Amino acid sequence: MIEEYKGVWVFIEEREGEIAGVSLELLGAGRDLANKLEVPLSGFLLGNNIKGLANTCFEYGADEVYLIDDPILQNYRTEPFMHGASHLIRKYKPEIILYGATSNGKDLASAIATDISTGLTADTTMLDIDVEKRLFEASRPAFGGNIMATILCKKHRPQMATVRPKVMKALAPEKGRKGTVIEEKLGLEEKSLRTKVLEIVRDTTKKANLADAHIIVAGGKGMGDEKNFQLLYEFADVIGATVGGTRDVVEAGWLDHHLQIGQTGETVSPKIYFAFGISGAIQHVVGMKNSELIIAVNKDPNAAIFDASHYGIVGDAMEILPLLIQEFKAALEKSGGVMEHV
Repeated sequence: MIEEYKGVWVFIEEREGEIAGVSLELLGAGRDLANKLEVPLSGFLLGNNIKGLANTCFEYGADEVYLIDDPILQNYRTEPFMHGASHLIRKYKPEIILYGATSNGKDLASAIATDISTGLTADTTMLDIDVEKRLFEASRPAFGGNIMATILCKKHRPQMATVRPKVMKALAPEKGRKGTVIEEKLGLEEKSLRTKVLEIVRDTTKKANLADAHIIVAGGKGMGDEKNFQLLYEFADVIGATVGGTRDVVEAGWLDHHLQIGQTGETVSPKIYFAFGISGAIQHVVGMKNSELIIAVNKDPNAAIFDASHYGIVGDAMEILPLLIQEFKAALEKSGGVMEHV
């Protein structure tokens, strides 16, 4: 019975003793949903030697933590994680579960949805609740980012969604906050599993990390051509920024895919986001709208990017970029080469 399901849960993803940032962000989003429904917010945590991480969950908003601590869970594998999580879900019956849209989070969420026969909304960007009907409203861009679709799971529980990193905001941690830990056993033996982790090979390729950048200089097709992107790199070099771009730019071959920002690329939330020649399609905006300060430059005064910006400059990026480079260089020389990140 659907009425038996109560509570909001968040999958707490852990790696090498550290909780993933997206899990802390989702505790913040889950706290809001739980408050509206007047139910507890819980994290569920699977791993090996991870009991101490429950305190971090409490500090970031959780009331309870469901915990399975077992050596088999040292490294992520679909089979044992699904087995443990499905056991918790069937026994304690949460009505909403949030997962980070990471490789592990998406894998686990889809496996659980299949195992317990419920729905799953992927890559959501907005979360809300119809309190009267207790329906979870998970919204995401659809049809190439041209519309926002709100997806409901009316006949099955729990209601589940994956949410990309940097879309939600974590709560400020409340040091010393306490909660309840509920421990369960995994109930599996290593010899019964079909997969084993033989080796972990780390990616040592040096790539720009958009997700951690404090300042991002992004360009769209309005930059004209790939050659003009050199102005973006020059400006970024002056102010200590990372360069990114829109899907159109990546598809045109002007930038590598790992520098794409938007629904099908990276989701970012830097302190400052410069948008040059970007129209403001929703597919891109959902990937950068949580930036603390957004400054847009576009020739079209009616460009949608201005609706998402704190400051806008109507003009040709090819004319404005050299002026910005000149002014920032002069300011840095005057300050002795020191630039404070706002």
